[in-house]
Amino acid sequence: MRAALLQMTSGIDPAANARTLVDAVARAAAGGAAMLFTPEMSGLLDGDRDRAAGSLAREEDDRVLAGVREAAARHGVWVHLGSLAIVRPDGRLANRGFVIDDSGAIRARYDKMHLFDVDLASGERWRESDRYAAGEGVVLVDTPLGMLGLAICYDLRFPDLFRSLSDAGATVFAVPAAFTRSTGAAHWHVLLRARAIEAAAFVIAAAQTGEHADGRATFGHSLAVDPWGEVLLDMGENAGLAFAEMDPERQREARARVPVLRHRRAIGPVLAS
Repeated sequence: MRAALLQMTSGIDPAANARTLVDAVARAAAGGAAMLFTPEMSGLLDGDRDRAAGSLAREEDDRVLAGVREAAARHGVWVHLGSLAIVRPDGRLANRGFVIDDSGAIRARYDKMHLFDVDLASGERWRESDRYAAGEGVVLVDTPLGMLGLAICYDLRFPDLFRSLSDAGATVFAVPAAFTRSTGAAHWHVLLRARAIEAAAFVIAAAQTGEHADGRATFGHSLAVDPWGEVLLDMGENAGLAFAEMDPERQREARARVPVLRHRRAIGPVLAS
């Protein structure tokens, strides 16, 4: 199984970002990938609320989504569009990922559950909950790469989500992201490898990278990790497209060597002594 990962430096112009995405769909198909994975906020990365407001749309009107769906159908390849900022019917935003099949149909949607409200030692202050509504549902979808469990960025730090997905049958996790440089340097690799090892599952994490037009900087290092925790692909800091080979036999071997899924137990309440 071959997956393509797009590492982006998304900017404040959705049309330019859409061109990058559509080109990546064509290149992924030409390279023999069964599925393309793109980062969080592939369509727009803009911290200026007033400027970004003019580029935001409801799902049915989002031009980036429409362009990627058309490209997926034209080139006959599945796409995990990591996430877009989508206007909900109530006027709030959703950080929403999409799984699009090779006919251009949307097979699954996932709204980011855990919102990044933190003050970092670097001086960065993030309050996603000021703009976004948290998702409430765990999403699993059958794809050419297997049963794919969906997460987005900060979700990575919450292993209960990944346990729920693997208990439901996930064999692959998608973790599109726009990690800050400071948190990425500290935790990105170890968390992704941990999620793979805990569930004996593949992890595919397409990421934002570099200096963005709105002034932020992201960590990059899009990764593909196998079920034994070995890194199959690390894209470093440069934007671009790369491929990862995923051998299902590696998953069977990992689950046979350490059968963690069979050994899981429901955890009861803490008993005071």
